[in-house]
Amino acid sequence: MTKTTDSIRQLIWFEDLRREDVALVGGKNSSLGEMVSQLEPLGIKVPPGYATTADAFRAFITANDLHHVIKDTMAALDAGKITLADAGKKVRAAIIAGEFPEDTAQAIVAAYHELGKRTGHELASVAVRSSATAEDLPDASFAGQQETYLNVVGEKALLETCRKCFASLFTDRAISYRNVQGFDHLDVALSIGVQLMVRSDIGGSGVMFSIDTETGFPNAVLINAAWGLGENVVQGAVTPDEYQVFKPFLDNEKLTPIIEKKLGAKEKKMIYAGLEGGDTKNVPTSKAEKEALVLSDPEIVELARYAKTIEEHYKCPMDMEWARDGVDGGIYIVQARPETVQSRAEVGAMRRFSVTGHGKVLLEGLSVGSAVATGTICLIEDVKDIDKFVDGAVLVTTQTDPDWVPIMKRAKAIITDAGGRTSHAAIVSRELGVPAIVGTGTATHVLHDMQDVTVDCSEGDEGLIYEGFAEYEVEDLDLAKVPETRTKIMLNLANPSTAARWWRLPIDGVGLARMEFVINNAIIAHPLALIHFDQVEKKKDRAFIEDLTKGYEDKAQFFIDTLARGLSRIAALAWPNKVIVRMSDFKTNEYADLVGGKQFEPKEENPMIGFRGASRYYSESYEPGYALECKAIQKLREEMGFENVVIMIPFCRSLDEADRVLEVSARHGLVRGENGLEIYVMCEIPANVILAEQFADRFDGFSIGSNDLTQLTLGVDRDSGALAELFDESNDAVKWMIATVIEKAHKSGSHVGLCGQAPSNNPAFARFLVEAGIDTISVTPDSFIAVKEHVAAAEKG
Repeated sequence: MTKTTDSIRQLIWFEDLRREDVALVGGKNSSLGEMVSQLEPLGIKVPPGYATTADAFRAFITANDLHHVIKDTMAALDAGKITLADAGKKVRAAIIAGEFPEDTAQAIVAAYHELGKRTGHELASVAVRSSATAEDLPDASFAGQQETYLNVVGEKALLETCRKCFASLFTDRAISYRNVQGFDHLDVALSIGVQLMVRSDIGGSGVMFSIDTETGFPNAVLINAAWGLGENVVQGAVTPDEYQVFKPFLDNEKLTPIIEKKLGAKEKKMIYAGLEGGDTKNVPTSKAEKEALVLSDPEIVELARYAKTIEEHYKCPMDMEWARDGVDGGIYIVQARPETVQSRAEVGAMRRFSVTGHGKVLLEGLSVGSAVATGTICLIEDVKDIDKFVDGAVLVTTQTDPDWVPIMKRAKAIITDAGGRTSHAAIVSRELGVPAIVGTGTATHVLHDMQDVTVDCSEGDEGLIYEGFAEYEVEDLDLAKVPETRTKIMLNLANPSTAARWWRLPIDGVGLARMEFVINNAIIAHPLALIHFDQVEKKKDRAFIEDLTKGYEDKAQFFIDTLARGLSRIAALAWPNKVIVRMSDFKTNEYADLVGGKQFEPKEENPMIGFRGASRYYSESYEPGYALECKAIQKLREEMGFENVVIMIPFCRSLDEADRVLEVSARHGLVRGENGLEIYVMCEIPANVILAEQFADRFDGFSIGSNDLTQLTLGVDRDSGALAELFDESNDAVKWMIATVIEKAHKSGSHVGLCGQAPSNNPAFARFLVEAGIDTISVTPDSFIAVKEHVAAAEKG
């Protein structure tokens, strides 16, 4: 070994670093130093460690006379004399064969033993991380371009691994990325972070974002979690658990604002190959591990608070990796960097995709992005075969890592077997603007080369792969041109998974949140079948419910938790504005279609005007089911914090029925006026208009359901194709009903709104509502801008 000719600073402990020290130790290590020095006092746990300096890297390059190797090899690559693979291999081999200057090696080893003393480990197991000096810049994210090595133990293994880290500055992907970004290869240096390993091999780990990665919704923290070391989550080798937490409520320690909990397959876990260090291995997860959530509710909230604190400190959305120590139970942040996709998206613009016609659904997975793409499949399972990729094809593979980036850039869309929304495939696809569906489980088995498909990421969380080329439309929305209105314009929403995509719209709240969607798509089983599970007659229904409610001893609690979380995602979108949740309004035939439902529902000749809405809630046969709905709303408002939620009673036929519904609601925890709870009534029956003053004495507001009000005013079945021409919300009789209830409600001091499509399709109808003095109009998101424009024009006269 030689000594360096100049006196240089070889390494710096994390606590002595700040985020401004990127030139000294790279983006990753300067960020770790910032957290240790500035955020640990605020309760953020970060494993201790140290970083070698950029000067130490340059001293290594000089001591081994590698400048010429690098310069000449890159020149040959630029001239087309050698391939990228040969260039990378040559430089990496030269670096790995190099020797550390004596003082550099001594400093690394001495600090390693000092780390052991500080933490009580004679031979510490450490993570050895590469940190480039051009990393995590605002316009160039080098994250993932260099290597990380886990469970490194002992002096010899440490120095060998440090050389490998230096060499990883010249992986094929890193060379290619610097060429694209215009960085000179000799201008970028590499720092090595040596960080105490957290025993997440027995505790679990994952990735976290302080922003919704798909929509840019700023009020959500997204957490992915899997068993074992975190590399599997980062690389997308497993489908992790997914949790979302509502950020604005995290300062209130009494609340548990978890708005999403999704169980992942967690197919395998990465553990230490041996406690002596030097290697890791993947093993299958047990059945119990697959069926269990990695994190408890308190741990999810603790992590989300970390994310909020880190984001507030850095003053930008953050991408973080975390690990839970299986020995001490502590949760640690092991990396943090700025999020570089959604935080840089153009705020005033939205692009909406909608599929208008498609073939059969071939496969489902987690959607990345909100676009739709059609193309022909190119199935590649091994990175060594990426030269077979056809430009413009739909890439189908098991999972991706940074070596796949060159062809991901050329893909029309990407589909993977494994991975979650924070996997490599998801992050890179998002950065490239390429739609992707990850975590399908079986894409490489079900799909085949040369198959024409459509990749549909326009439906929220669920990504769909259709057979053939679907028909779809694309619309660009300029939010900067949306006019202001005195009349409040709200949204009608049903699907919680698509709610966050509309956060940029200047909405005044949600005028109709349909509870039925959550029951039908997430709960799936009839509430009485959950309550009276032992009485469910069909074996297949019992088996389905057993599987559906896995982890719940009380199957009714599954209903309460699932409904509350589903509705919370809609409530989160509009907070602090009002969100009006309509209590269940299934007809008997629709309830019967739920799993286990047929035996609990009567058969009716005309369910449309049968046993629905208010009449069910106080009935002896359904009251236990309604009690679960009430408990879900109570959880949503009181435990989760969404006091902006208003409840609405549908199809309330009489004043006696109104009194009975209010009494049964109070009996099950929903007392009008208590904790600010407002209760509205749907105005959809002529009796609601005729007796509007008396209904106003009992409720806080009206929401006009124009479909049912038109149906019952004109005596026209709204589902009848033969009578479609007669179904007209602009009929004078219907307009009289609407104008009358607005007048009577306002005399009684009650709020009145309308939820329906007529104002979006008909500017004249919007003008009528404005002239009648409507307080709010609630429409579907795709109609929002048109209605805003119609109402603004009407208000101008």
